[in-house]
Amino acid sequence: MRKLTYFVACSIDGFIGAPDGDASSMFAFLDEEFLGYLAAQWPDTIPVQGREQLGLKGAENLHFDTVVQGRASYQLALDAGVTSPYGHLREYVASRSLGTSPDPNVTVIEEDLVGRIRELKAEEGELGIWLCGGSQVAGELLDEIDELVIKTYPQVYGAGMPMFGTGFAVTDFTLEDVRTFGNGVVVRTYARKR
Repeated sequence: MRKLTYFVACSIDGFIGAPDGDASSMFAFLDEEFLGYLAAQWPDTIPVQGREQLGLKGAENLHFDTVVQGRASYQLALDAGVTSPYGHLREYVASRSLGTSPDPNVTVIEEDLVGRIRELKAEEGELGIWLCGGSQVAGELLDEIDELVIKTYPQVYGAGMPMFGTGFAVTDFTLEDVRTFGNGVVVRTYARKR
């Protein structure tokens, strides 16, 4: 069974974006040390344009062969004129409003997101599935998430999009690893308690 990993950036107070979804304030922390870590350890999570700039074009995927994201996350790429932001992965967008996919590499999941994720997890393969965002999709898939990799940026938002757009539900995870950086970013990895 393949793992579903929610690899996500958030503020200290657990928001993945402002109320309108903007998380651009976190870009200020993409310094040489942190970008070097992402390029070496998580190249699969760097968008195509970033991979080219970092000399990662054609780099091997280390963790994932598939990415799942919500419509709002995908819309950021569309607004920039990019229809396949993670072309080095199989791309899925959970959306009831997008309609036809604008790119042959992107599959739109309109219904039964949980069922489709279970199918992807049941596939054979060594690489897993990256849940890229957003809040509502993560909330809907909470029971399917096997691992959390949380990049916490040293900012407080006060309000915004929570990591999980869902009702109250206690779900336990076990801390597996913590990595800190000189710019104040902390990356924590948690495994699901089953």
